[in-house]
Amino acid sequence: MATKRMAQGFSDQVMALVKAMRSETPDCLAAGVVDLATGMLLSYETVDSHPPEVLDLLAGATLDLFQGRTVVMIEDVFKERRGVNSDQHYFQEILVNSDNLTHLFIRMNESQDVVVVAVCRKSVNVGMLFAQARRVMKEFGGI
Repeated sequence: MATKRMAQGFSDQVMALVKAMRSETPDCLAAGVVDLATGMLLSYETVDSHPPEVLDLLAGATLDLFQGRTVVMIEDVFKERRGVNSDQHYFQEILVNSDNLTHLFIRMNESQDVVVVAVCRKSVNVGMLFAQARRVMKEFGGI
């Protein structure tokens, strides 16, 4: 199945990844893919309607989480201290809990500028969320 997904065009693959993340992760209410290079939300699927400005802000917030100025500074300090000369980012997964929701952000391994987001009910079993989200990402060559 992974090979079939790999053969698709980029746009089709992104939409299929969002659909799989949305349907296969537990208690998932919304899923999306953000391109950090452009700061754009490439695709999303949600059970609820959201104002377009909120969706635009999601892409910007994701960019700040993974590549904000302070985050990059922290990564640079770690690299310097450890003698690492790589463009690989340290922060690969970020879990954010809000009052009612749990947001999981996962950077794709093969394309460090692409982050997949799953938004779930706060009651989600976090271990199962990570396990299922990682499985979906692996299917798509993401981790």
